[in-house]
Amino acid sequence: MVDTPAIQAVERLGIEHRVVQTRPANSAEESAELQGTELGALLRTIVVRRGSDDYLFVLVPGGRRFDWPKLRGHLGVSRLSLPDAEEARAVTGYERGAITPFGATSAWPVLIDASAMEHPLVAIGGGMRGVNLHLAPADLVTHLDAQVVDISVPDPEVT
Repeated sequence: MVDTPAIQAVERLGIEHRVVQTRPANSAEESAELQGTELGALLRTIVVRRGSDDYLFVLVPGGRRFDWPKLRGHLGVSRLSLPDAEEARAVTGYERGAITPFGATSAWPVLIDASAMEHPLVAIGGGMRGVNLHLAPADLVTHLDAQVVDISVPDPEVT
């Protein structure tokens, strides 16, 4: 069985979960299929930069994308950006495609899109490509002190 800082963090917190390991997927749709879950239950963790050394994690279900105006409005800021892959790895300890708030090098604020709460279980990155954690979305909110916010819209590129 694989071991990552994310898995260690979830176990340390006593969160009921299941580790699901697959080959690395090339898309969210493929990842959901490999894990046997609905696309909307697959949460991508996106690192967003508010300013110098000021980041947050945004959890968005597959088939949706976060909406910049909604996100800026919720945060009360006029400017946000996405770090490149190298910066994201440097500030989280995880490579893009495996980023998760669990076990990250910094405990930043976490926003979870409200639509994720519609699922009894969600899949979130487990700290390594092809490794995911299946757990209750309520546990994300409780253990990450996440804010549940309407910050996404359907992704028009997903059919």
